[in-house]
Formats: sequence, C-alpha cells, structure tokens
Amino acid sequence: MDIATAAGAAKKASIEMAMLKGEVKNSALRAIAQALTANADKIAEANALDIGNAKKSNLALPLLKRLKFDQAKLAEACAGIESLIRLEDPVGKTLAATELDHGLELFKVTCPIGVIGVIFESRPDALVQISSLCLKSSNAVLLKGGAEAANTNRILADIIYEAAIGAGLPAGWLSLVETRQGVIDMLKMDKFVDLLIPRGSNEFVQYIMNNTNIPVMGHAAGICHLYVDKAADIEMAVRVTTDSKCQYSAVCNALETLLVHQDIAKAFLPKIQATLEEKNVEIRGCERTRDIIGVEAATEEDWTTEYLDLIVSVKVVSDMTEAIDHINTYGSKHTDAIVTGDKTAAAMFMEMVDSADVFCNCSTRFADGFRYGLGAEVGISTSKLHARGPVGLEGLTIYKWKLVGNGHIVADYSRTDGKKYTHKKLNKDFEL
Repeated sequence: MDIATAAGAAKKASIEMAMLKGEVKNSALRAIAQALTANADKIAEANALDIGNAKKSNLALPLLKRLKFDQAKLAEACAGIESLIRLEDPVGKTLAATELDHGLELFKVTCPIGVIGVIFESRPDALVQISSLCLKSSNAVLLKGGAEAANTNRILADIIYEAAIGAGLPAGWLSLVETRQGVIDMLKMDKFVDLLIPRGSNEFVQYIMNNTNIPVMGHAAGICHLYVDKAADIEMAVRVTTDSKCQYSAVCNALETLLVHQDIAKAFLPKIQATLEEKNVEIRGCERTRDIIGVEAATEEDWTTEYLDLIVSVKVVSDMTEAIDHINTYGSKHTDAIVTGDKTAAAMFMEMVDSADVFCNCSTRFADGFRYGLGAEVGISTSKLHARGPVGLEGLTIYKWKLVGNGHIVADYSRTDGKKYTHKKLNKDFEL
C-alpha cells in the first residue's frame, strides 16, 4: 500500500476511532498483549534476523542495544499495555464547563488529535508503545521504524493490527511505512496527517521540521545533566550518578554531563571515578576536574554531545548559578537533576533550569512515560506547546469546545438593552 492510500485510510479510520468506547479499546489492548505473547517465538526469530544483519553491517553499538527485543523486552511491552488498560479513557473528559447564560452551556472536552505519524529509531519496543498509546487515545497511526529493525517491526505491526481489528477497531487504523521514500512522502500528507512525532538524531528531527507543513512534536537530543551540590550526600550522589549514566546508557534520558560544586569535588570525584570506571565508563573532564582525578580532557564539543554510550563529561563549577547557566546554555531541555540536602538550593535549581523534566535527589532515568504512570510514551517533547516531557495519553489528545443552547442567538446579546452573559463556572460533565 502506498503512503497516500495508507494516510487516506488512516484519516477515515480516525473518524470512527473518535467514537470508540473505552471498553472496546481496552478489549483490543488485551487482545494485542495476548497475541504478542502467543507469537513470542516468531518475534524472537525476526529480531534475531535483524540483529544478525545489523552486526554484519557494523551498526553502532548504541543502536544495536536498542534493536534487541528479547523476552524481557516483550514482557515489559506487555506490562505497558496492561498499565494502559488500567488507565481511564483520556477521550471525552470534561476539562471545564461554563454557563454563558441560562440554558446556554459551554464545555471544553478532550478528543483525539486524529492521525499521528511517528518516525522512530531502532527500538522495536517503541512500536508497541506507540501503537498502543494511539489506540487508547483513539488516534490512527502511521509508523516508520528504522530499516535495521524491518523484520521485527513488520511482525509486530502485523500482530498488533490483526488483533485490534479482531477486537473491533476500524480497518486502516495502523499502517507500517517501510521505505525511506515513504518518510519523504509522509511529510507531504498534511491533508491527512495531523501530527508528526520524530524520534532520532538532532539532524533528523531538524530535517523533519524543515520539510513539512504538518505540526511536529518531539525532541532533538537528550543532553542530560546531573549537578552535585555542595550540600549533597556523597554516597547518594554516587548512586544517583551511576544509575543515571549506567543503568542504560543508550537512551535519551541517560546522563551525559556531570557538574560538581567545587566545595565537594575533592571528596566526590575520586569516588565517582572508581565506581564509573568499574563499569567501563570513559570520563572526560574539564581542567579543574583533571587537577583532582586523572581523566581525559573534555573539549567544548563534549558539552554539546549526546554520547548514548558509556562516556560522561565532567565539569567542576564554582557555584549553583554556574551550574544552572551551563545547563541552560548547553542542555537540550530534556532532563536535568540536582543532588543536594539543601531544600532552598533544590527549589532554586528546579525553578531556574529550563527543561521539561527537573529532578531532585533521583536518577535522570526516571524521565519515562511508563515510570510516570502514563502507560508508556509515544516520545519526549522539549517544546512548550501542547505537551512537554514524556508524551503519554494526555499528550495525544487535544480538546474541542462544545456549546449547547436552546435557540440562543448572538443578536439578543448585541443590543444595548439585550441579554447579559453570566459566565458562571459549572461543576458538571458534558451531556446533551
């Protein structure tokens, strides 16, 4: 199926999906989880083929890690689906209600965006997350995964689509785009596609933004920082730093730059060096860092690099103001954290750091839709419009204004002696 046909079918399906009841969507999600589990062996075979091909083509190690979709990943994906089922339906919720006049009531009600186009990297688990989130939020979806995951993506998309159709979803609600030309063509589908969510490199996201009239939501990079304040508990700082960098280094919420207050640097840096080097992390430090521990020299480029690997850059700062300035200058507005026992310092940091996620005394790796209780995520947004941070169900809905009257006309309110608006707030849900 060509992209124009798929996009047209998705647009038609999206109208029907807006009317789906929560029970139907939850039944479809249960059917998907069951079908994925039942086809675990076939999925594993497809993924093994992709990994074998990737190794032959010398795919970069971080991408190879993301490509793996084993039993643990499958179980995690199904757990995400189960958590989605437990969440309330995000569609049809009354956000506000106002009486404009007696018998004339205005409601602000959530609704799906429509057709979502998602272009993502070599993570097959992302396909499961994205499709299930779009289903729960009543959106149709066009998916384009990386060519290196072609076999895994194809079998996952087929299983998910067929299971959902069998549970009552409309034909065309999901389509998998499998060619590079398909991406280029998708960017021209502004008649059908309501929102694009690209997940990839900074250059790729910028390319998408510069070559389409479709609204784009996403983030370009994940240059995440951790600032160890002078009032930090050193053992806590070591634990949080290590988890932020090492728990899974090939993802956008992993730590890339460590900032350390000068008053604690001599006590903290040798300990974190020993811990990180045990885990094969390469440390690159500023001149002040290298005066304390023996590491490679950091360059200006390191402060703007998303390593997605076992590499971290370290800078000793004079105070928290310098740390905040560094983050707001070099960061990507993704996730930044502070370790401190000083609540005043923590509050200042969390207010002044201009990022979607700001944490205190915890790992940057918590920046995740599933961990936030959003039922997984379709992506991360670092913009300040519509959705910010991990984008879950609420980020895939918008709202419409529903006004219900009884023959009311504006002319009656336009005369000097005409009717007056009451603009009274109501505590009620929309109903006819």
